Amino acid sequence: MAKESSFKNMTLTLLVITFVSSAVLAGVYELTKDAIDAVRIRKINRGISEVLPAFDNNPSEDVYKKFVDGDTVYVYIATKDKKYVGAAIQTFTNNGYGGKFVLLVGFLADGTINNINVISHSETPGLGDKIDPAKHGFSLQFHGKNPETYKLTVKKENGDVDAITASTISSKAFCDAVARAYAVYREDVMKKGKWNGNSGATPKQ
Repeated sequence: MAKESSFKNMTLTLLVITFVSSAVLAGVYELTKDAIDAVRIRKINRGISEVLPAFDNNPSEDVYKKFVDGDTVYVYIATKDKKYVGAAIQTFTNNGYGGKFVLLVGFLADGTINNINVISHSETPGLGDKIDPAKHGFSLQFHGKNPETYKLTVKKENGDVDAITASTISSKAFCDAVARAYAVYREDVMKKGKWNGNSGATPKQ
């Protein structure tokens, strides 16, 4: 009987500890949630500011999602003085040498690429990681180009993009991600959007 009672006490104690721990964790989460969200929003807006002209709205609030090719693409609308200045598209590819990587592509009103940042990747150091503008000038060739006339494929495949030496796979994957971003921009912003280039209205969702 003593052993049974001891076992019950241990079980009860563990349950109490588990309950208290869960309650504490939930409390900590609630206390820090707003601060964590604020940091996330600042990080998003900072990234957007690097790929788009100056804006004065909060693009992280003017955002919508689109499910594409088995994953999610995010569209951030930027305005200044209530006039549309462009949109940043968080896009992806699963074709990298190291698997999936994520880009943030900034488009101007007419679809011209303003700038591109790499959010995450697992490409080979010294080779495929040259997709990162902090490590190589590969992505600079996309700046100021409009995908309507600039073919987003490598020259080896009759496109306009100079591939990274010895990293054709990474280069092609980068093109794939940018092309996916442009397809969303063209269809969901340029064609379905209510803005006319001078309006601050966001696209239809």
